[in-house]
Amino acid sequence: MRRPADLVQTEPGLAVLRMAALLAEDDGGLDEELLDAMAGHTVRGALRVTPGPAMWPELQRGLMARGPSRMLAALRLSGALGAVLPEVAALFGVPQLGADQRSVDIGLHTLNALAEAARCDAPLEVRFALLVMNVGKSDSPPEHLPVHYRHVERGAPRIEAICARFGVPAACRELALLALAECERVHRVSEVRAGPVAAMLARLGAFDRPQRFEALLQVCACDYRAHGEGFGPVYPKAELLHAALRACREVAGDADDIELARAQAIATALGSQRWSADGNV
Repeated sequence: MRRPADLVQTEPGLAVLRMAALLAEDDGGLDEELLDAMAGHTVRGALRVTPGPAMWPELQRGLMARGPSRMLAALRLSGALGAVLPEVAALFGVPQLGADQRSVDIGLHTLNALAEAARCDAPLEVRFALLVMNVGKSDSPPEHLPVHYRHVERGAPRIEAICARFGVPAACRELALLALAECERVHRVSEVRAGPVAAMLARLGAFDRPQRFEALLQVCACDYRAHGEGFGPVYPKAELLHAALRACREVAGDADDIELARAQAIATALGSQRWSADGNV
């Protein structure tokens, strides 16, 4: 790892981000001297004058490294995360119900999800979606915690602002907004009602944008596995949706009511007890 003196070789704000990105590529511990030097630049306001688009290559480098959560940890420990991504920094210490109904810290869960994304060599748009998709939960009303009502409405403009600030690629922005709106719905999807499953497949682009559909499922799988050892490598909801999609491929494309025909095919394939053509999941 490069030493703290290397922080002065370029514009100070970018140097802080570069060191954090380099830490994401390293397997060693977070060097205290390095963190102190990063903190010093942050306190002096270096990051406040660094243009967002100039920051993005360093953030991208860290996100695509083998330890993206180490970049975030270094930025947080040095105080820089609040200057660079205050929307993400605000998630630490905020509780939400995990998949096993236990309360988890959203900030720490985000770190775990990014670690999962690195383990499966996920593309940039998946990692970015995992980074920002929960930003609407930072200021949920305390009386509702650990539940986060209307976080999608709060999160969408924040994700838009982050993308505009850094000049984030359109594919990253699109998947992050889709994950914000749909990840929790995917976690809840059930074979019991085949109509909503068919509607979900159409809404997620399974029929006309299969790459985006698979990217979203990868986001959801990383989010699922981030809950810990009890959540194995197989993501059950992805298996369910893939089975439903296979069933839909048997439906003729010129069916009079394609959604109804898909729902019927899914109900038959998954053994649903009842099904409906409405789109509520």
